[in-house]
Amino acid sequence: MSLVTKVILNADNELRYPSVGELESLQSYFGTSEKRIVIASILRDEEQEIIKTASKAIFQIHPEYIAPGGNAEGARKRSLCLRDYGWYLRLVTYGILAGDKDSIEQVGVIGVKDMYNSLGVPIIGMIDSIECLKNASIEFLSKDQSDFASPYFDFIIQGMSI
Repeated sequence: MSLVTKVILNADNELRYPSVGELESLQSYFGTSEKRIVIASILRDEEQEIIKTASKAIFQIHPEYIAPGGNAEGARKRSLCLRDYGWYLRLVTYGILAGDKDSIEQVGVIGVKDMYNSLGVPIIGMIDSIECLKNASIEFLSKDQSDFASPYFDFIIQGMSI
């Protein structure tokens, strides 16, 4: 849910106008709209390079994943892992654009740990993977953009760590 939607729904549920604080949070959100769009565009445009860099990094940290018997052994299993990278990168852009981590939580973190456990995917590997994805993404962003985007990656990492 976007910040705008959240403010409106909260006010409507309480049959009131948005508070001064809520209006100020909207003003701040709108003040960063261009930055949000630029960051989302960079992540979208550089998706393939980000995934390529992140996948090299995770398989250096966990070479056992691509070894015989590993979770990412062979082209098919490896492509499934890389598909997840693209999915998580999109989730991050949704959060950045919405100005809220709720969309990430609702779409991508709730139940993900159980899903990976049921598939036999090591959670520590997924946490490391998102960290690699974050680090690869940051290579394409300025310091200011990185500071803005990092909390969305960190939110996913924390959600998997619980």
